[in-house]
Formats: sequence, structure tokens, C-alpha cells
Amino acid sequence: MKEYKIDQIRNLALCGHSSCGKTTLAEAILFVTGTSTRFGKVDDGTTASDFNDDEISRKISISAALLHADHKGTKFNLVDLPGYPDLFGETVAALPAVDVAVIVVSGTAGVEVTTEQAFRYCDKGDLPRAFVINKLDKEHVEFEPRLAEVQAAFGHKAVPVQLPIGEGLGFKGIIDLIEMKAYTYDANGKATESEVAGDDKSRAESAREKLIENVAESDDKLLEKFFESGELAPDEIVLGLRKGIQKRSIYPIFVTAAYTAAGVSTFLDFASKFFPTPADRGQVKGIFPGTTDEKIRKIEPDGVPTAFVFKTVSEPHVGELSFIRVFSGSLSHGDELYNMTSESAEKIGQIYVTNGKDRKETGTVPAGDMAALVKLRQTHTGDVLTSKGDVFAFPKLDYPTPVVDLGIRPLAKGDEEKISTGLTRLREEDPTFKLVADPELRQTLIFAQGELQIDILVSKLKERFGVQVELEKPKIPYRETIHGKAEVQYKYKKQSGGRGQYGDVHIRMAPKPRGEGFEFVNSVSGGVIPTKFIPSVEKGVIEAMLVGQLSGHKVVDIQVELFYGSSHSVDSSDMAFKMAGLFAFRDAFMKCNPVLLEPIYNIEVRVPEEFTGDIMGDISSRRGRIGGMSPDGAQQVIKAQVPQSELYKYSTQIKSLTQGRGLYTRQFSHYEEVPREVQEKIVEEYKRERETEK
Repeated sequence: MKEYKIDQIRNLALCGHSSCGKTTLAEAILFVTGTSTRFGKVDDGTTASDFNDDEISRKISISAALLHADHKGTKFNLVDLPGYPDLFGETVAALPAVDVAVIVVSGTAGVEVTTEQAFRYCDKGDLPRAFVINKLDKEHVEFEPRLAEVQAAFGHKAVPVQLPIGEGLGFKGIIDLIEMKAYTYDANGKATESEVAGDDKSRAESAREKLIENVAESDDKLLEKFFESGELAPDEIVLGLRKGIQKRSIYPIFVTAAYTAAGVSTFLDFASKFFPTPADRGQVKGIFPGTTDEKIRKIEPDGVPTAFVFKTVSEPHVGELSFIRVFSGSLSHGDELYNMTSESAEKIGQIYVTNGKDRKETGTVPAGDMAALVKLRQTHTGDVLTSKGDVFAFPKLDYPTPVVDLGIRPLAKGDEEKISTGLTRLREEDPTFKLVADPELRQTLIFAQGELQIDILVSKLKERFGVQVELEKPKIPYRETIHGKAEVQYKYKKQSGGRGQYGDVHIRMAPKPRGEGFEFVNSVSGGVIPTKFIPSVEKGVIEAMLVGQLSGHKVVDIQVELFYGSSHSVDSSDMAFKMAGLFAFRDAFMKCNPVLLEPIYNIEVRVPEEFTGDIMGDISSRRGRIGGMSPDGAQQVIKAQVPQSELYKYSTQIKSLTQGRGLYTRQFSHYEEVPREVQEKIVEEYKRERETEK
């Protein structure tokens, strides 16, 4: 394998919304650089990135794929990322591993949900970024409206470094605004250079002037010279552009028609010359393991070996593959490293350079480079490998909160263990979902980023672990409480030969403020109930609270006072007083005007402005309360509170209402009383279930 110095490497993530052309752009890069002799197509299932059966059949990217290509002596590591919001966790894990995020925008669809989502996550990591407006050869596509849309969403830092020659079916090539040269492309994506002429020249000169202004703003000295002379020298433009991209004061915009590879070679030329190298990054921010205290690791070829795992996947006949970015030092076959997160040693075995499923073994991964390691034992996505004795880790990856939960159960009785084992293994590859066996609801729940993600997991369970499952509506963890007060006596008395059972209790029940929980008060005096039996009464009350009388859910925010009773010198026991407490509670509860409480969630919905009316109307129809609306980039953010029971399949509804351009997050807020008519339906349903179980 050819060895590359750190300044000869460029690490790029290809991100953006589904169907914007990321995978086709990656395929075009492999083709025009000669890395691949075949230009694979998504529709044919022949791309290097999308190689597993699910990706081929669905014609979408599901997992991050690591590719590499050599362009005129520069090695490009490309991480091709899924575009569906349900699979955004792949992007979250991959962005810390690269030096530039290339955000691809469809010329036909424009700025979409994942376009903005990817940009926001780049902000979190202070990551340089660039835009590629793709599909400029498609019918009815116009460049200027798409450019305006990108700049409206992401600001004046987004500036073209290229312009298209023609557009739509008349697309012919591009103009390089730095060199002021025109390029047209043959069927293999090979560029032919010419002079910029005619109307294109005046258009290009105007755009170049705006670009130079942005470049000048990246450096005080350049800005001063630009104000004095109105121009910058070629070497100053190069310096300012490189610095501006690295400092995130410039987001260069490129134009391509990736399906025919047009514009791809000139994009690579630019990236080789202007994109930051791994060394330009200078350092990477980590933490002292187990804390939030920041620790800096310098990026040094001869420094402490430090590798970040951005993707874990299990493949047939190979085992677990861990995709890594080496920030400092180097990794070689046979090295012994340490994972501070799992507190385990790892010996480096085979190392591969990959293009999708095609792998070539290599002996060493130098600083700045990316590769795949085989069969690490205790290392997973988000972990860091370093030298033993070194203290360094990455902060926990900030994955989006799950917005979909569904019940899951096996079709075949007895396959529960298979589900648990399979999903545990799959979670090592995709940590963005979780599985919870809820004893209260008597239901196993899967929490995920969306229904597509769950559908993919179900498919993997069947194909890889041989278990078929059924998905069902999630049960809601209601709570029960009271509005009124009551005083009751309950005497538990049994006599069936031999020693009997006797426990007599008098209790008062009253409501407590919401959120204050349960309080048991012992005000018995005179020894009418022996002290040793008082805890048994409380145990009975607590047991009764676990299964409420209205709906079978937990009882909360209640005070029970034990104030009187009686005992028998022979027949009284812990069990007798426990049962007396339990039945006394049930009797009193139904006399205290019991009510149901339901979980309320805070939600934030991000949508283009034209859909805000439909979204707010839909929220109101779900018994939701609008809390406010504010602009964020090209979108509006609607805040509201909605009952959990009304959020079933809500992410699907948002996509339907917004033509796939909406996104929402949710977080539990509090419990609130259920409206009377809704409570009656829930109570009746509970009664029917109990009758069925008898």
C-alpha cells in the first residue's frame, strides 16, 4: 500500500438529505480517480457504499461507508453517510472523525431536513464545511434559486467558488471563480479547460468579486489591502481561502452533476489545494475519562497513538469491523492499546483499507489516516484507543433523543431471548436505539429515531438472528391519584382451623401536591396496634399502590395516615396487617374521587414556514398546547406540550404534513390529569382486559 504523509490526506464526510446524490458523488470520485473502473449506480445496486442486502433492496444508504481514492497524489478518505433523519446517528458518530463536512444539496429538492441537521451538528464540533449543489443537469433545475436558498439557510459565509455553465438539460460544465477558467466534461468526467467568454464572463466576474470580499474578511491584513486596492493577488487569495475554510468563515459552494461525474475532478482539485489537512486541525479536544474535564491531544505523527472509533459493524466471515480515525501517532499490526471507556486492553490484529465491502490489508495506519480494524473485543462506536497509561477519551456522542417507541414481541413463543440477544448485538453497531423490558407495562419497548430505523432492525433480526417479531402500539404509563379525602376501617380476619389471621386498621387518605410522592404517617397511640406490625401495614399500602383501581397503574401523590386499629394476641401477624393495609387502601382510594394522570411531553417541531399552520392545527387536534414559535435558519421551531398517548406515529404524520421536510424531538415533562371523557375510555378498556384475562 502507498504511504501518505499527513499533509497528503483529506478526510471528508459526505452528508445531506436522502436522495441528494451523496452516494453517486462518492461513486463518481472513485471512478474519475481510477480507483474503480466501474461507475456504480444506486438503482442497479452496484455502488461501493451501499453493498449490503438491505441497502441494495431499499436503494438507500443505511450505514456509514468508508471509501478512499487517490487524486493526483492526495489521498481522500470519504465517509458516505445515510440521509434519512431516522439514521442520523451515523452522521453524529462520523463527523468527529473527519476534517471537513461536505454537505450535498439536491438541485431538485434544495435545502431539506437533514441538510440543516448536519449543518447544526457541524457547529457543535466547530467543523469546517462545504456545500455541493448537485443534480444541476436535471430538468427544470435552476442554480440561482438553490444558491439563494442555501445562503438564506446558512448565511453569507456560504459563497460559490464555482458557477454552472447552463443549467437543467442545458448544463454543460462549470466556471472556476478562482482561476477564472471554464471546464466542460466528457462521458468519463474528464475536464477540458477553456476561457470564460460572453455573458458567462460578466456573471463570473460579479460572483468572483463577492468571493474575494469573503476571502478578504478571513484575515485582517487581507481585508486592509482589499479596501485599499479592491483586489487580492493570486497567492493572497489562496492563503485567505485556505484560512477562511479552516476558520469556518467561508463555506465554499461547488456545482456538480455527479451522475455523469461532471464537476467532480475540479471539486477534487479544489479540495486538494484548499481543504484543511489533518495537521491543520492542530489538536483534538477530548476529556479525562469519567469526567467532563477537557483534555487536549495534539495531532502529531510521532505522538501518543490515539484512534477514534466512528463505526462498528459485524460482517459475515469477517466478524466485527471497527472503523477508525487516527489522530495522533500510528497504529500497527500487533500493537497493544487501551480503551479507557471499557477499561480493557486491545491487541491490533488485521488492518484494512476499505472501499465498501472491498478491503485491502495494510500493516500501519499513520496519523491523520482512516482504516478498519478486525475483531476488537471490548471497543465500540464512540470509544478511543490509546496507549496504556495514557488518560484520554472522547465525550459521549450527542445522539438525537429517540422519538418513536413501539412494543416488540416474538411471533414464536419462547423467542424472547433471541430478540434480546439480537438487539444487544445490533446496538453495538447502532447505539441510537434502546430496548426496555418494562415490568409495569408488561411490554418490551424499542425506542428509536424513527419507524424506518425500527423496520431496518426488524429486518436484521430476521436475516441475521433468525427471529421474526411483531410490533405493537406502546402502552402508556398512566398514573392514578385522588382529589378527595376519606377515612375507612378494614378488618382482615380469617379462621380456618388452628391459628387464624387478624389485623384491624383505621386509615385516613388525602391527596398531596403533584410530584411530592407518597407519605405514610403513623399516629397510632396507646399500643392498639403493636409497633412491630406498623411496617407491615405500610407494606400493604405500598403494594396496593403498585396496581391502581382505575387502570392498573401506579398510584402517586398520596398521604395515608394510620391512626387506630386493634390486634389479637394469637392471630395477629405481619401478613394479617399487611393484607389489612392493602384492602383498607383500596377501599379508601375509591372513595377519594380517583383520577388518572397521563405523561406530557415537551416537543419541538422544525418545519419550513409554509407548513406551520398545518402543524399547529395538528398539535391542537392531539390535545396539545402551543408554547411558542421562533425562526431558526430557513425553518420555524414550534414548541408545544402534548400527551404521550397522542404522539403515536407522530413522526410519520409530520413527514406527511410537510412533504418529508419536518423533524421533531421530544422530552418527558410532567404528569397531568386526563380529561374526564378520555379517562372513561381508558377505565373501560382496562375493565375489558381484566374480563378477558379471567
